[in-house]
Amino acid sequence: MLLSQYRTATGGIQLVARDGTQACAVRTEMSLYDLAMECAAQSTSLRDRIGQLGMGENVDLETLYAEGRMLPPLFHDDPAHTYLTGTGLTHLGSASTRAAMHEKADKAETDSMKMFRWGIEGGKPTGTAPGVQPEWFYKGTGHALIAPGAPLPSPAFALDGGEEPEIAGIYVIAADGTPFRVGFALANEFSDHVTEKQNYLYLAHSKLRACAVGPELLVGELPQDIQGYSRVIRNGQAIFDAPFVSGEANMSHTIGNLEHHHFKYGIFCQPGDVHIHMFGTATLSFATGLSCQDGDIFEIAAPAFGLPLRNALSIEAAADTARVTVKTL
Repeated sequence: MLLSQYRTATGGIQLVARDGTQACAVRTEMSLYDLAMECAAQSTSLRDRIGQLGMGENVDLETLYAEGRMLPPLFHDDPAHTYLTGTGLTHLGSASTRAAMHEKADKAETDSMKMFRWGIEGGKPTGTAPGVQPEWFYKGTGHALIAPGAPLPSPAFALDGGEEPEIAGIYVIAADGTPFRVGFALANEFSDHVTEKQNYLYLAHSKLRACAVGPELLVGELPQDIQGYSRVIRNGQAIFDAPFVSGEANMSHTIGNLEHHHFKYGIFCQPGDVHIHMFGTATLSFATGLSCQDGDIFEIAAPAFGLPLRNALSIEAAADTARVTVKTL
């Protein structure tokens, strides 16, 4: 089942579901967040609850997408209660580009390759004990979450704005602090790779950017082998077009291991919060030497996730270059 949301003509949120090609409005005024919190409280599956609510009129998702009315598949009304986070070096082949960016002059093993090797050796535990912890990063709150089809902003001070096609897990935290996975969605994690390349310790700065998720959310388990594509389109032509693969068959960590090492922190188990956690990638146009420009369209797709995720890069105009001054009360 695929779920999505759009903004109605009256400003409300309409939940949409589809199991095949035809999308239908779910007979409810609840958003997916509200429905997910209800299901968590009642220990009811989303699929069963949607079946109880029933389906209404047919919905043309492509038209809504073109009209700019699609929303992220799940978010909190208060953006401060949505966490955007992710993990890196989790996919087979993801370490080579990173290692080249931070290659040591003496050709010693880079920290990136070391962490990748740890994942290969211990990222897929078979017992009850957790595996090795992955690289982890913070992107921001829900203020940085961009809807499918909306411009993806890059700040004027950024040195680069490049796509990172990923799968994101989307979660709500129940009243007792238990994390519940609502489903999985396509994500453009979007980073400043030039800033990161200057020094690995700038990784945290490079990740503090907007990101886009959706437009549809896959309910259930993540397919083992996800095969899709990532494109950068300029003036109607694809100037970058590469396979995008994910799923545990293409990863050095299990999804469960990545989830454990995020939600083991009590701060991430606060009732009512939303978490959008991105699982990493091995495909970057930056690795080919491409520098994305204002107006370039990022398109990420995989058949299991329904409609592609599309966003145009929007580079903010140069602002006052004076440093920020904090005022004293």
